[in-house]
Amino acid sequence: MKFNKLVIALAISLLSQGCESNKNKVLVQNLTQIKYSSNIRFGYDLNKFKVVGKKIKRGDTFGSILENNSIDYPDVYKILEKTKKQVNTRKLVIGKPYKLLFTKDSILSPIAIIYEPDVASYWKIQLRDSIFGETIKKPIKIVTLQGSGVINSSLYETMLESGLNDQLTYFLSDIYAWTIDFFRLQKGDKFKVIYTERFVDDSISLGVSQIKAAYFVHKGKGLYAFEFESDSEKGIIDYFDENAKNLRRAFLKSPVKFSRISSRYNLKRRIAYYGNRIRPHKGTDFAAGVGTPIMATASGRVIKASYTRGNGNYITLKHNNTYTTQYLHMKKKKVRKGQSVKQGDIIGWVGMTGNTSGPHVCYRFWKKGKQVDPFRQKLPQAKPISKKLKVEYFSLMGPIKTDLDCVPFEPEFLKNLVNQNEEIQNNEVSE
Repeated sequence: MKFNKLVIALAISLLSQGCESNKNKVLVQNLTQIKYSSNIRFGYDLNKFKVVGKKIKRGDTFGSILENNSIDYPDVYKILEKTKKQVNTRKLVIGKPYKLLFTKDSILSPIAIIYEPDVASYWKIQLRDSIFGETIKKPIKIVTLQGSGVINSSLYETMLESGLNDQLTYFLSDIYAWTIDFFRLQKGDKFKVIYTERFVDDSISLGVSQIKAAYFVHKGKGLYAFEFESDSEKGIIDYFDENAKNLRRAFLKSPVKFSRISSRYNLKRRIAYYGNRIRPHKGTDFAAGVGTPIMATASGRVIKASYTRGNGNYITLKHNNTYTTQYLHMKKKKVRKGQSVKQGDIIGWVGMTGNTSGPHVCYRFWKKGKQVDPFRQKLPQAKPISKKLKVEYFSLMGPIKTDLDCVPFEPEFLKNLVNQNEEIQNNEVSE
């Protein structure tokens, strides 16, 4: 049992001064009321154990870890048999942490092992007494947050300087992809945003979930963006301004959801693998996991559904006499030549077929027969929102717009800190 050092020191001091007996009794009573401080994690009170933390090394297996800690193979086999339906001990990733719990009276062999494959989950196995295994997914808390910033250099650096999650950079650039050129932001441009972020253990972020509302001022012009599900059947989320005007164009910005651009359209791209020679990249690469659904970015007809050595499995869609799109490196195609598709329809799944070093979809875009960068085109507006949905949109947008308008561009506490710092400096100079 641990006592606060200050309480112990006070007790010794009072006793040494010959305090009256009743005061001594009160003091002793107060000391005995101090409760034991526990440290409950993973279902164990870690203060009652000797905890040895390690990381998975190359060649480590569940069996070898236990055998290296005085648990013989027959016992390892017994443990595996009893827990194989609750815990997958075969997938141990190099560098991931695990903990061995030893009783304080005996450190010959551990009483439990805890493995953490990621911050949001863990599994544990009780190795002695009552043997059991359990895989735990930590509860995830979704928190609505607000933030703002004024750009001095780049949007990414502004996020960091403002103490915001840097993932907001990608979300904002996606929302405003058709209206703001994020490669040409100006000093003094500013933004404010209302978004949700996922957390485990109250403080560990799992990333931004969504942006509910944003306001971006670029070149002195303010642009609102409010999230709204424009197609409930396909789950298409769009962003509209305060007048219910869709921010996207007739084409979706990305053929895959929840992705990031890993390589942009670039006619002067140099690749070290090819001796730093210029190898034009006429597509936009969207990184995504194998098996991620690929959507048609606009309605059209399938004019090619084939395979080549470079493209892998690919689909080409003709949308009208002006626009054509292509989707490369698919794991599997879902549509066939001659088939008509609508915007948002799944036409295949992300893979690594053809010439590719990682899972992604290479999205290519033609305008009047010329391959171009879709993000630099003045594309036609998307289909306007229906009258029925517009009523619903305004009812949902109104309250969150009020909240967004109340978010200051420069948080007040930062202003106060700056003002306080200036006052301190002025006082020091005057003195």
